[in-house]
Amino acid sequence: MSTVLIVIALAVVFVIVVAAVLYIGPGRASGRSGLKRRFGPEYDRVLARHDGDSKAAERELTERVGRHGELRPEPLPAEQREQYVAMWAGLQERFVDTPREAVVEADRLLARLAAERGYPGGPEHEGRSDEHFEALSVHHPYQVDGYRRMHRVASADGGGTSTEELREALVGARELFDRLILGHPDRRDGQRGSGAVGRNRNFSLRPKGSGV
Repeated sequence: MSTVLIVIALAVVFVIVVAAVLYIGPGRASGRSGLKRRFGPEYDRVLARHDGDSKAAERELTERVGRHGELRPEPLPAEQREQYVAMWAGLQERFVDTPREAVVEADRLLARLAAERGYPGGPEHEGRSDEHFEALSVHHPYQVDGYRRMHRVASADGGGTSTEELREALVGARELFDRLILGHPDRRDGQRGSGAVGRNRNFSLRPKGSGV
């Protein structure tokens, strides 16, 4: 009888362990290694902002997951996706003649797209909230910083921003645009978008008269 009880007890423990693994999953892993794996460069950015205090950084990121981890982005109709792709392509063309204006409009466009997908934080250029970027960082931690940098450049006084900085800002934000348009979860392999989005990726952003 004791042998049977031991076998039953071991079976119960095994079921509990399997259930816990399935519930936690790779995207819900806790602890330092889980957060570093999930957030990648965003983990490093938050850690630096907390002066290397890993406990404070992990507490902040864990709270982000708690607030925004269950968010399910709204699907984007095919016609609307094509409209956004065409608008972004138009901004790339405008960059050649008016780089700063193109970046400002791209910043607004990306905010509007994120809002359409259901991410919180207003799409207004001057009204972007921390929550807006934090929610995006939970679902797109490998792309959100490019958007964050573009927003800083677009919000800054244009007098001190070079054309090359503007170009880098627009190119850096493109990866998040691709993810939001295509609806892909974040990837860590650097794989680029394809289809309608990918066709415009190599469009030249060099202004006229740059010589390159």
